[in-house]
Amino acid sequence: MRVITQQTVGGPEALTIVDAPEPRPLPTEVLVRVKAIGLNPLEARLRAGEFPLLGQPPFVLGWDISGVVEQAQTWRLRPGDEVFGMPLFPRAANAYAEFVAAPALHLARKPASLSHVEASALPVVGLTAWQGLVDLGGVTDGDRVLVHGGGGGVGHVAIQIAKALGAHVITTASGRKREFVEALGADEVIDYTAVNFTEVVSDIDVVLDTLGGDTVERSLDVLRPGGHLVTAVAEEDAALAAKAEAAGSRFSGIAVDPDPVALRRLVELVDQGKLRIHVQETFPFERVADAHRLLDDGHLQGKVVLTV
Repeated sequence: MRVITQQTVGGPEALTIVDAPEPRPLPTEVLVRVKAIGLNPLEARLRAGEFPLLGQPPFVLGWDISGVVEQAQTWRLRPGDEVFGMPLFPRAANAYAEFVAAPALHLARKPASLSHVEASALPVVGLTAWQGLVDLGGVTDGDRVLVHGGGGGVGHVAIQIAKALGAHVITTASGRKREFVEALGADEVIDYTAVNFTEVVSDIDVVLDTLGGDTVERSLDVLRPGGHLVTAVAEEDAALAAKAEAAGSRFSGIAVDPDPVALRRLVELVDQGKLRIHVQETFPFERVADAHRLLDDGHLQGKVVLTV
């Protein structure tokens, strides 16, 4: 099979396509013939050596996949099943490849309404948003929710999940993404390039942060007493956690993990027409370097996907 690997950290040109043996699924696992691979900003950081999650090269990036079961060493799935998921995170799933061996419990059957491209774009961002808003944030009907970075991968899914839960959703986004996030269901949109959100937002029950930096700390100022700040970026910030506690708020950091229950709930939302995934651009497998250049550029609207 073909696999995208790198021998050194660096720019997108470090990614190279090589031949490698097909992985063999262990008991409880399946072998997936990959049709599409969702890309995430984390992978650009790993490629560049900014974050040593996978150790030193050589390694193969990627977690988001959608494809067809080729072999099954489990009763849960059968050859021919169309599946998608985020296997093994944060361990290497070696998903930038034509075949991936994955635990069956880390996958779900692909919704018929989603293409493989759309399905591959959902797991990492969908699970991050779900775990942040539901498992940690406990968002319920009538809550006021602030989503930072509503036009990005996690953000655009988070808006839809919060709306499905019955929340009043406020989001920060650049002016050029206003129509996009409004179409997703955002009740209020704050152009962060023109307005300081702390001056126009208050009494928030849950903040979901996808940006990091000083945005996280400033978000404490807009929470109601007992409100909850959840971040997908600064999850190990002990000083910020202490500051939140002193202010009478709660602070949680989320490091997303495979979750078959949440994955099925995301499928339910898709089937109910309450959740859609936006793919800004697709690239063929051979143009992975171009896809990573787009990741490096930032300011994505939704996701970027490789087709196999």
